[in-house]
Amino acid sequence: MTFSIRTSVFAGALALTAIPAVAEEVNLYSYRQPELLAPLTDAFTEETGIKVNVAHLDKGMVERLEAEGDRSPADLVFTVDISRLAAVVNAGLTQPVTSDVLTENVPAAYHDPDGHWWGLTTRARIVYASKDRVADGEVTTYEDLADPKWKNRICIRSGTNAYNVALVSAMIHHHGEEATKTWLEGVKANLARKPQGNDRAQVKAIWAGECDISVGNTYYMGKMLEDAEQTEWANSVRIVFPTFEEGGAHVNISGVAMTKAAPNKENALKLMEFLVSPKAQEIYAAANYEYPIAPGTEAIDLVKGWGEFTADDTNLMDLANLRPQALQLIQDVDFDG
Repeated sequence: MTFSIRTSVFAGALALTAIPAVAEEVNLYSYRQPELLAPLTDAFTEETGIKVNVAHLDKGMVERLEAEGDRSPADLVFTVDISRLAAVVNAGLTQPVTSDVLTENVPAAYHDPDGHWWGLTTRARIVYASKDRVADGEVTTYEDLADPKWKNRICIRSGTNAYNVALVSAMIHHHGEEATKTWLEGVKANLARKPQGNDRAQVKAIWAGECDISVGNTYYMGKMLEDAEQTEWANSVRIVFPTFEEGGAHVNISGVAMTKAAPNKENALKLMEFLVSPKAQEIYAAANYEYPIAPGTEAIDLVKGWGEFTADDTNLMDLANLRPQALQLIQDVDFDG
């Protein structure tokens, strides 16, 4: 089924002023681009008649909401990782949401115990390994990345990137701060080059022979395969799902939270519940090459073809709360230096 892009985008997101509540409208502030949400928001509007307005923000969501206060037009915030969700929650800018539909469709590990945020889809933080230079079974755990056998063989983006901070937080959760600092020092010693670029840039570096493995999110494989200029990069690697030594594969989420000021609260709840329905879950996961989380839903065949894995079952809010310690350790070892 094909959905045309009819989502109403806020004109001039940074200049947006408060708008009056409208009975059949719901307003989103999103770190994810409107065109990536369009299949979802179009389907919601088609089903309910409620128009969805999306304001895309590159950064500064907390500051924006704080400045607007009770006059904020935003009903919901969309983010693409747990740390950004937690930042909005910890700033006191959200309200708890109680819903049987949300509770039934979102596993406990993927929502705030107090109901302030709810996960929508997941992605795994995995290893991209050269098909030519890395044998099957050479890397099986995140702890392996600090093994000296990988000296001058690893590429990675900045340690302070939100996705890597979440991974370091998970390492702290499993092993404590001292062991995690030692691990970070080991990973740094194994880097083939200074951290730089995004996750796709690391795969390009593998293709170019600059390194043999990199750390990235699963969905970037799909993104590369749909880009003619990057398909060759994608075909030079395979996906490996590492685990923690006594845990599963590290996952992160895209998620949603209701703002404290929400002028269209009823419509916002309807959209939240729609987003975790099997129909919406499969639309969203397919559009972004991610994993749906609602019971009975499945990823598309391409994503399933990357392999099976067991996700680490740590509640992501526990990891978000470790973000300050993770950032401090990353800075202490001068990871990007």
